[in-house]
Amino acid sequence: MATAPSSPSLSVPDWLNKGDNAWQMISATLVGLQSVPGLVILYGSIVKKKWAVNSAFMALYAFAAVVICWVTWAYKMSFGEKLLPFWGKAGPALGQNFLISQSKLPATTHYHSDGVTVETPMVTPYYPAATMVWFQCVFAAITVILLAGSVLGRMNFKAWMMFVPLWLTFSYTVGAFSLWGGGFLFHWGVMDYSGGYVIHLSSGIAGFTAAFWVGPRAKKDRERFPPNNVLLMLAGAGLLWMGWAGFNGGDPYAANTDSSMAVLNTNICAATSLLVWTWLDVIFFNKPSVIGAVQGMITGLVCITPGAGLVQGWGAIVMGVMSGSVPWFTMMIIDKRWKLFPKIDDTLGVFHTHAVAGLLGGLLTGLFAEPRLCSLFLPVTNSRGAVYGGSGGVQILKQLVGGLFIIGWNFVATSVICIAIKTVMPLRMPEDQLLIGDDAVHGEEAYALWGDGEKYDFLKHEIFSDDNSQPRQYPSSGATQVV
Repeated sequence: MATAPSSPSLSVPDWLNKGDNAWQMISATLVGLQSVPGLVILYGSIVKKKWAVNSAFMALYAFAAVVICWVTWAYKMSFGEKLLPFWGKAGPALGQNFLISQSKLPATTHYHSDGVTVETPMVTPYYPAATMVWFQCVFAAITVILLAGSVLGRMNFKAWMMFVPLWLTFSYTVGAFSLWGGGFLFHWGVMDYSGGYVIHLSSGIAGFTAAFWVGPRAKKDRERFPPNNVLLMLAGAGLLWMGWAGFNGGDPYAANTDSSMAVLNTNICAATSLLVWTWLDVIFFNKPSVIGAVQGMITGLVCITPGAGLVQGWGAIVMGVMSGSVPWFTMMIIDKRWKLFPKIDDTLGVFHTHAVAGLLGGLLTGLFAEPRLCSLFLPVTNSRGAVYGGSGGVQILKQLVGGLFIIGWNFVATSVICIAIKTVMPLRMPEDQLLIGDDAVHGEEAYALWGDGEKYDFLKHEIFSDDNSQPRQYPSSGATQVV
């Protein structure tokens, strides 16, 4: 049985707020559960059966890789001392003296225009740096995993192993520092409450860019890509939705009134968006789609993220209506009519669900951000949305410029990273692996079942892959087959 420490003040210093610390660690856990197992389950079940293992493993691997990169150098690039207006100084976040000291974001002290008088003091939450490091780590991890949704079903796994640390280092950290860690967009007053730009817009643009460089799935997969388990997909989606309480509720860095507002608005917007998307499916296609409902849920969660604790409840409903209709229109109408989209194989439509919804949410936040709620969170005093008059008119411009910076940086950085990796190894799997899927890539299969929803057919499923004319070249060798 453990004994109490001889000096309680060593583990409970005067600056520690136990409630804030508990809520922040719970929020971090909720966001972590969105990825593992949330998106692992969602990805593994929403794809064709032959890609279930590969898709789930891409998410799981990315989570683990980000954790190590984050504590080794990336945390301080995002939330440390200023190196450039858009980047922090790299350094480890592993020493005990740093981790048990009070958390602080050193570049967040905001000054008046004279550059001397402090307008808003440095962000110093009432819990240790270890809590902040882990909370921000799970946000970084889920961003990379969301990006993966664009390249499922064909990206070379070894190339993915290289891509994750490079993209985290040269793309994610820039957006995080610029908007959250005390960079130029933070001090200019661009609003991004919980990652509409840092996480969703960046993952949507980077995913779409990566999809271009990686290339498309196999022709048969593009023509027919049914989910292998719709019910399990709903379980993953449910973890994603409920986990968003930590995603948005943890970003005031305290268990306060603004945190409560953010959680409520998150659920209001997500529910509204899901209903609107489903209604549109019924009106135009005469069938309510479960996958469509999940897409609507996600776009609602994404859209409210940049303004979760900054808008009123009625604003969350309006944002839900917009997030259930605008991304629906871009995915269902524009995607099929504009020649660019069919040429770039964005497997799960991450561009629509995250880039479009994230930018939309950022712009709507600039419209509906309520002055009193802004004063609870933002470094720039007297910030407000355009509907509240005064200085609110310029906020739309700030939101647009902030979004364009994230779009431009992610497009360039992701392209450079993909080109660099391509000089070392192929970004796309070889055709023989694309034909077979998990068994060829990992030597494992998700289920001891056959086909992609078809009834068992000996001639088709016993010894043949998707290509019925060619026998399987890769013998079953994984643990699943041994069992």
